[in-house]
Amino acid sequence: MTRSEPRFRAQPGPAPRRQPDRPRAAVVTGGSRGIGRATATRLAADGLAVVVGYAGSQDRAETAVEEVAAAGGRAVAVRADVADEQQVTMLFDTAEAEFGGVDVVVHAAGRMRLAPVAELDLAELDALHRTNIRGTFVVAQQAARRLRRGGALITFSTSVTGLALPGYGAYSASKGAVEALTMILARELRGRDVTVNAVAPGPTATDLFLRGKDEETVARLAAQPPLERLGTPDDIAEVVAFLASPAGHWINGQVVRANGGIV
Repeated sequence: MTRSEPRFRAQPGPAPRRQPDRPRAAVVTGGSRGIGRATATRLAADGLAVVVGYAGSQDRAETAVEEVAAAGGRAVAVRADVADEQQVTMLFDTAEAEFGGVDVVVHAAGRMRLAPVAELDLAELDALHRTNIRGTFVVAQQAARRLRRGGALITFSTSVTGLALPGYGAYSASKGAVEALTMILARELRGRDVTVNAVAPGPTATDLFLRGKDEETVARLAAQPPLERLGTPDDIAEVVAFLASPAGHWINGQVVRANGGIV
């Protein structure tokens, strides 16, 4: 009795990915401070030209550009409200005009407002959702239209979506929407060779995180991870840089919880 042929044959894997001959370029929203700023510098270290998107502080954005230039990279700063489609279109137009296209989009801009659900001013809820949900959608829309083959979109969620901490109801709800959008867009871009992932930091020592918290609260949150410290913007920037690189291109449609082991 002859052995039957296997029903499925292994297919050869893709050819090794080589670096493109053209320079790569990134758009980083929220690039003037915190995780966004650390990410802009880190991507520049990998050889990407960077458009530093910012909402308010021109001085900080220009300082971020100077840091990139001092390290031998190229960067420009562009002011844009991420929830305004015309301003975000201009942000991407600048990337294409200055650097020839867009290969990486990191949407690090965000807003946080902490309060119990029963006490939150609904005007604050609307402002938070305008930045975190509408802003993510507007940036993702441009990324979906403009990212070149081999590109990557990285959005930002939060590990609080799993921790369910009191006071984070509005913020966590907005980031749950970001995760849903990220997963769906990864599937909508089938055939484009573009990855879409979310990074969900745990407690990270940024101005946004530290604002309004006393020392006791910060110490308690820092003790939560098994590594027993707060994350740093550089910790998160390293994760983003990996997802944006050819080495991280097989990761797609995922939420990466970069939180030091909090469960």
